[in-house]
Amino acid sequence: MTASASPVRRWFVPGDLNGFFGLVVDNLSILGFIAAALIGIFQFPAEVVFTRMFPGTALGVLVGNLIYTWMAHRLAAKTGRDDVTAMPLGLDAPTSIGMALLVLGPAFVGFKQAGLDEQAAANATWQLGMASLVVMGVLKLVLSFFGDAVTRAVPRAGLLGSIGGAALTLLGFLPLIETLRQPIVGFVTFGLLLYVLVAKGRLPVKLPGVLLAFIVGTALYYGLGLAGLGAPGFKVPEAVPLALTLPLPTLGWLDGLAYTVPYLPLLLPFGLLMVVGGINVSESARAAGDDYRTRDVLLAEAVSTLVAGVCGGVAQTTPYIGQPAYKHMGARKGYTLLTGVFIGVGGVLGYVSGLVQWLPVAVLAPIIVYVGLDITVQAFTETPRKHAIAVALGFLPSVAYLLTIKFGNPAWIAPDRFAGLYEGVDGHGLPDLATIVTLGNGFIITAMIWTTALVAMIDGRNGRAVVALLVGAVLTLFGIIHSVDPRGGIYLPWDVEGLRATILWQFAGAYAALAALLGALSLQKKP
Repeated sequence: MTASASPVRRWFVPGDLNGFFGLVVDNLSILGFIAAALIGIFQFPAEVVFTRMFPGTALGVLVGNLIYTWMAHRLAAKTGRDDVTAMPLGLDAPTSIGMALLVLGPAFVGFKQAGLDEQAAANATWQLGMASLVVMGVLKLVLSFFGDAVTRAVPRAGLLGSIGGAALTLLGFLPLIETLRQPIVGFVTFGLLLYVLVAKGRLPVKLPGVLLAFIVGTALYYGLGLAGLGAPGFKVPEAVPLALTLPLPTLGWLDGLAYTVPYLPLLLPFGLLMVVGGINVSESARAAGDDYRTRDVLLAEAVSTLVAGVCGGVAQTTPYIGQPAYKHMGARKGYTLLTGVFIGVGGVLGYVSGLVQWLPVAVLAPIIVYVGLDITVQAFTETPRKHAIAVALGFLPSVAYLLTIKFGNPAWIAPDRFAGLYEGVDGHGLPDLATIVTLGNGFIITAMIWTTALVAMIDGRNGRAVVALLVGAVLTLFGIIHSVDPRGGIYLPWDVEGLRATILWQFAGAYAALAALLGALSLQKKP
C-alpha cells in the first residue's frame, strides 16, 4: 500500500486576483463615500479624514482579513481540502455610510454650532467616531455568544424591515441626489452598474463590472470637466502626499464616549445588524461547502472593529455576504490576505487616501444607491410573504428621519422655526413638525418594534406583540425611541417639561394602550 499524497495547499491561486480586485473596489468605494460625504457635504477638514480616520479604519480591515485568512488555512488543514475559500471581510456599506451621514457629519456641524472652532470640532467628531466603534465592537463581542438567541427574539422581518427602510431612504435617496448633481457622469455610472450587477449584461473586456463602471465614470467626470462641458463646480483635486501615519492605539475614544449618548439609538442597531448579518453569512458559507464556526466569524469581526476604534477608525468591519460568489470566481485564501495588506498598508502610507481623493462623488454615489436598493429588495425576498406588510411598515419611521435631516438644513427651513418645533398647537393634535421629528428619532429601533409586533399579530401570537409594545413604551419614556430632544438625545422622563412632556407621555401611552387592547383581545376563547 502507498500513502496518498496530501494536496498541496497553496497560499495563492489565479482566482485570488479576481477576488482581490472585487474586495478592494468594495472597500475603496466605501472609504471614498465616507470622505466625499464628510469633506464634500459637511465641509469636514480633509487632513483629519485622511491622516486620522482612515489609517485606523484600514487597520481594522487588515486585522479582520488576516484572521479570516488564518481561519481558511486552518479549515483547509483540518479537512485536507484545497478548495476552501476565506470569508471576505471589509467595511460595512450601510453602517459606514450611516456613520458618515447620520452621526459624524451632523455631530461636526453641531460641535461648530456649539462654539467650537473647526479644528476642535473635527477632533471631537473623530473622538465620537472612535468611541462609536468601541461601543459597537463591545456589543458585537457580547452578542457573538448569543447570536442565535437574538435572531429568535426578533423576527427576520423586524431586522430586515428596519434596515430596509434606512437603505431605501438614506442609502438610496440621499446618494441619488449626489449622483444627479453631476447628471451625465452619475446617470451613466449608475446605468452601467445596473447593467452589470442587476441585468448581468456582458462586457467587451474582462474586468470586474464595478471596477469598469468606476473607470468609465471617472473618465467621463475628468474628460467633461477639463473640456468645460461638465456640471458647474468641477475642479481637479490636489494630490494627497504620501506620508507614514501609524494607527497607534489612543485613549481618545474615552473622551468621545459621552458624545455617543445621543446616537445610541443608531449605534446599537448598527452593531446588532452586523451580528445577524454574520450569522447569515456563516450559513451562506456553510451551504457553499466551507463550514466555519459561527462564533469564530462573529468574534473576528468584533475584534477587528474594536482594534479599528481604539486606533482611530470610524467605520466598522463585517464579513461580506458574497463568500459563495468569491468561491465561484476561483478565489481561495490569498485574496483576503492581499486585500488586507493592500488596504492596511495603504492606510498607513497614504496611497489609499490618494486613490479615494480622485474618485468623484458622482461616481461613488451610484454604488451606494445600488446597495440601498439591494438591501431593500432583500428585506422582502428573505421574509415570508405574509410578513411583507410588516416589512413595509418598518420603512415609515425612516421616511420621518429623512424629512428631519432636510428640515434641519437651514436652506430648507429657517433655523428659528426648526428650533421652535416643540412650541404651540393648532387644535388638531400635536404640531406636524414635532410629530415628524419625534417619529424619526430612534427610527431603526422603532421600526424593529413595529414590525416585531405586527409579525406577532399576523402569526397569532398576541402575547409576543404585547411584550414588543410594552418595550416600545419603556424605550419611549427614556428617549431611546421617539426622543423629544430634536437631536435625539436620551433623558429621564421626569426631567422633561412643557409640550415635550405632553408628547413624550402621549407616545408612551399609545404603546401602552395598544398593548392593553391586544392583551384583552388575546383573552377571547379560541374558536
